Amino acid sequence: MEYTTLGSTGTTVSRLCLGCMSFGSGHDWMLDPGEGRELIERALDLGITFFDTANVYSNGESEEVLGDVLGEYDRDRQVVATKVYGEMDESNPNSGGLSRKAIEQELEHSLDRLGMETVDLYQIHRWDYDTPIEETLAALDDAVRRGQVRHVGASSMWAHQFAEALHTSDREGYERFATMQNLYNLAYREEEREMLPLCDREGIGVMPWSPVGAGYLTRPYEADDATTRGEHETDVGRPYREGGGEEINARVEELADEKGMEMAQIALAWVLEKDVVDAPIVGTSSVEHLEDAVEALDVDLSDSDVEWLEEPYEPVRVSGHE
Repeated sequence: MEYTTLGSTGTTVSRLCLGCMSFGSGHDWMLDPGEGRELIERALDLGITFFDTANVYSNGESEEVLGDVLGEYDRDRQVVATKVYGEMDESNPNSGGLSRKAIEQELEHSLDRLGMETVDLYQIHRWDYDTPIEETLAALDDAVRRGQVRHVGASSMWAHQFAEALHTSDREGYERFATMQNLYNLAYREEEREMLPLCDREGIGVMPWSPVGAGYLTRPYEADDATTRGEHETDVGRPYREGGGEEINARVEELADEKGMEMAQIALAWVLEKDVVDAPIVGTSSVEHLEDAVEALDVDLSDSDVEWLEEPYEPVRVSGHE
């Protein structure tokens, strides 16, 4: 395993972050607690120390599974991130969003499920158009000062929104967002226009979600259409097959065959080649696929490989902010 510093925080994390959305019972492809334990323990064996979950993942089940397993290991070696924003209870409108009430009560619930007094990274899952950013930042700053949170982070949003949040923190003396968790992969590179340069300039740690396009870059695109996850990504409007996406998929397959590797390893290696990226979030329900992802750290892509993989890309619709 390789390790790096997360943005400007000084915190050391593994170069791969295990995404924990697959733990729970929300979909038929998710893992029950026993299967989740197996995956987490294998991640620990492989040297992964960085774990990302959210309160809305299976309505808290993911946090519970992660907390139960990590509680049996040395917590000082682990870096745990969770998120807030999505509605947790349809009958309670204050169970979602980024108001002070929502943040304070949902943070307490997340800490209880994780079995932790302090979470290393607490992230806003999306931008809240109904709550002033000043209120959100003030609530997060208070959580840091109470010792419940070490660092705060953000997820997919417009670059101008992220810049506004950073400026507001600087102006008011609030804790600054230290990380950005955004959609970024070979088939979706719109973040290169504004968000990634902003993060680079501001010393923000970048931890992309869906670095292999939720499976789109792990198998020929014709086969991806037949998977439950592929159908889901199409339904939510991911533009992976637009803007040269099918040719990119074909080139990933060709290069993987040439190097005797899995397509996912080539796609993940491309993300890892980007200097602005600290730790891509690998979401998987398979120990084998997790092991493949770790092996991608040893994949050496030449400059000509990178240029050839990137060449077909054309601008596509912005996605991930929803």
